[in-house]
Amino acid sequence: MVNVIQLVGDSLHLLSFVIIIYKIIRDKSCNGVSCKTFEIYLLVFCTRYLDLFMYFISLYNTSMKLLFIIATAFIIYLMRFNKSYSISYRRKEEDPFPHIFLIPFALVMTLIVHRDWTWWGLTWSFSLWLESVAVFPQISIIVKTNGFFAYTAHYLAALGSYRFFYILLWIYRYYKYKTISIVSICSGTLQVLLYADFFYLYIKHMRQILTTELPVVNKTSEDKSKENIF
Repeated sequence: MVNVIQLVGDSLHLLSFVIIIYKIIRDKSCNGVSCKTFEIYLLVFCTRYLDLFMYFISLYNTSMKLLFIIATAFIIYLMRFNKSYSISYRRKEEDPFPHIFLIPFALVMTLIVHRDWTWWGLTWSFSLWLESVAVFPQISIIVKTNGFFAYTAHYLAALGSYRFFYILLWIYRYYKYKTISIVSICSGTLQVLLYADFFYLYIKHMRQILTTELPVVNKTSEDKSKENIF
């Protein structure tokens, strides 16, 4: 059964992909978006959701898994194969992070921390470790450009918030069912740590925007109005 924490977390996760799709189609530009991050995510989802062919959990579970796979594949299609948008994606110049090396890292971590030694236990654990570092190419673009693209910043904020809610979900499941997944906790903690510095920069960035948009009081006019009162 889906609880509120999981529903909010999944909604934020799905929202993060919707933000990127909206950004690409609205601006007709892939600037600031790392296709390599989404290629890693597609591998994550295709390995983790192999259980779609193994057993049925619920309509909600199946629908969300398919939506994540479809949304990720659609973003890759827009960025790499649709000429209306792919022309703005400069892979070598703007998205140079060697994302292929994230796979060996995930494999090594899977051998160290995993659920069990079955093929499915290792595959599932691999997908968690790979997801924990999938955002590296996207963060490298932000660091390289030394700034924020509005939609990609909101995308990362939604993605980080999703992971935070899933940590709350793990805590809830532990207190209710007395079960805990070490690989989920370890990989999730790593992912949150990667987002920590970004969240600081994001909040600082949003505060600057709000400050610049606040109306400035004309002190001269204010003083004159006080003089008229007296």
